[in-house]
Amino acid sequence: MRRRAFFWSLAGAPFCFAGKGQLIPSEIKRYKDEATEFDVFRLTDPAHDSRLPAYYQRALPRNGSFLIYSSDRSGTMQAYRMDLKNGQSRTLTEAGALVTESLALADERNICYLDGRSLFLMNLGNLRGREVYRIEEGFEAGRGFSLSEDGLYAALVEGKTGTSRLRLIAMRSGTATTLAEASDPISDPMPRPKRSAMLYRRGNSELWLVNFDGAQNRKLRLAEGSLGPAIWSADGRTVLYLNFPPSAKQLNNVRECTPDTNEDKFISNTTQFVAFNRNGDSSVLIGASGSKASPYVLLLVRSVKRELTLCEHRASDPRLAAPMFSPNSQRIFFQSDRDGKMAIYTMAVDRLVEATEADER
Repeated sequence: MRRRAFFWSLAGAPFCFAGKGQLIPSEIKRYKDEATEFDVFRLTDPAHDSRLPAYYQRALPRNGSFLIYSSDRSGTMQAYRMDLKNGQSRTLTEAGALVTESLALADERNICYLDGRSLFLMNLGNLRGREVYRIEEGFEAGRGFSLSEDGLYAALVEGKTGTSRLRLIAMRSGTATTLAEASDPISDPMPRPKRSAMLYRRGNSELWLVNFDGAQNRKLRLAEGSLGPAIWSADGRTVLYLNFPPSAKQLNNVRECTPDTNEDKFISNTTQFVAFNRNGDSSVLIGASGSKASPYVLLLVRSVKRELTLCEHRASDPRLAAPMFSPNSQRIFFQSDRDGKMAIYTMAVDRLVEATEADER
């Protein structure tokens, strides 16, 4: 009787036991958006928590055939690979303490992630992983991890009481050097495309740039106000960022900083974007509005400074919507807890945005 009661309790459990390599049936559901009547696809079941990688991480391969994400459907947060043709997901990890923001596609065949204090590189084919680096005692993982576009280097934020530091890790050897250290919190490191340099956030409103050898560590000149998300252009020449003006009467706007000339210029006002990203050539931006009256995901065409509403996100915290483009700019992804727990959504924008070369992303 005790055994029978145990199995009946499993049947009512809110999660399934999914080991590494196990296939999960498709959870995709299509619906018409209430605001625009565009087709939107919910990719994961909101009965469990599913998350996209950090907005500056690589989540899809160049051909856009699958998506890397994390979910707690097994009872603990693990990494998954979703086949975007049939919706099936494959369990990739059996991590003890997966740091969801660290999950990233290293190249077409490998992923990186932090499990507690250890950085792992895993092959997507055989699901074999190796520990590349381990955070030394006395420090803990901070907010931020990213990979260079060639996958040869990783950036990791570490911290302890009163100190935050930015580490550069050689992925082949696992050796690490400190690029920057500060008493203010360091976060969101982003390697500069085409160059050996690292962008990172310091405190709440500063962006800094440092070379891979630790030289020329300097603060970038930005517009007055608070700093929102920032991201490199594909060619690494400029940084696009959200500016929240000091006056509540002004609109949140997108600006562009050119580090080599220390110039900063206005791009466009927005419908109160609080999260955003760019397409493959930075000609079109996608944003999540923080307006309670208009909780929308919108396209912003830079050349004409015009917006187009795609759908409602209805996220309880719009900053976590994390909208992003597919590598060819023909599809967008975002996340929201509108239907329960955080789930991942997608919709096609091929009729609205021109295709870009996938390797530009």
